[in-house]
Amino acid sequence: MTRLPAFLLAAALLLLAGVPGQARARTLEVGAGRAFALPSAAAAAASPGDRIVIYPGQYFDCATLAASRLTIEGAGDAAAIVLTDKTCGGKALLIVDGDDVTVRNLTLTRARVPDGNGAGIRAEGGNLTVDGVRFVNNQDGILTNTNPAMTLTVRHSQFIRNGVCMDACSHAIYAGKIASLVVQDSLFRDTRQGHDIKSRAARTEVTRCDIEDGQTGTASYLIEIPNGGAVIVRDNTLEKGPLAGNHTSAISIGAEGVDQPTPEITVEHNHLTNDGNYRTALVNNMSATEATLRGNTLTGSVDALRGDGSSQ
Repeated sequence: MTRLPAFLLAAALLLLAGVPGQARARTLEVGAGRAFALPSAAAAAASPGDRIVIYPGQYFDCATLAASRLTIEGAGDAAAIVLTDKTCGGKALLIVDGDDVTVRNLTLTRARVPDGNGAGIRAEGGNLTVDGVRFVNNQDGILTNTNPAMTLTVRHSQFIRNGVCMDACSHAIYAGKIASLVVQDSLFRDTRQGHDIKSRAARTEVTRCDIEDGQTGTASYLIEIPNGGAVIVRDNTLEKGPLAGNHTSAISIGAEGVDQPTPEITVEHNHLTNDGNYRTALVNNMSATEATLRGNTLTGSVDALRGDGSSQ
């Protein structure tokens, strides 16, 4: 009988048994008749690299996602997979503590906490991707901690009736001092009092989004970059409504003082409509970096640019 060399036998045993710390990723199912009744129970059981799949239902639940490389997603129509009303740690419906986490295809709604910062997602870990998530009627849609290494990417998501101003204002998206915020192909409607997007990130990119006050939204700015940083706003549909809380501009840069490198401000191929009975601007640039505006179209009582820069 031929024997395997010792090194081949050892390799085969490792493949069969798995290397410690490299356990095979699992799929944890949540819903009626599934292994877990609530998302919080699946999140508590999850290990790095696992996938949590939530089946349609309304879950009066919140969860802390501590594991890294975790995916949590809905199975089916996002509108039918709802986490609502309950917040964890006085913070959010989902608290993301792990690195390289993906949240996909869910509805997160009615997050409320006493300090006014109840979020659909509170991002406290490393890189986070949000894909196809509906944020409805929360104080904050997404709120990040300060983490200079964090990236936040939001794609194909909806932000409806988020925001509030109590002791301080909450927003549809509020990115703290992080490495980058990228928002793509997403919808913002009827934001209340705060901003649709507020970003203190070192780099902020907003592309192919629909950001509108509508007839009832009371948002301040559609996009606010209070402390500078690189800014790219491209191919978006923007609208200031009759009840907008701030008439100054759709995009504001440097209102709280520029305290980080601002290598570029590029605003191009956007369309802004002003439906209010006031004059506004597409961009109000209070930084010392010249803004470059190209190929934007303006409807209503709108100036292209206030502050340094050029418009073509």
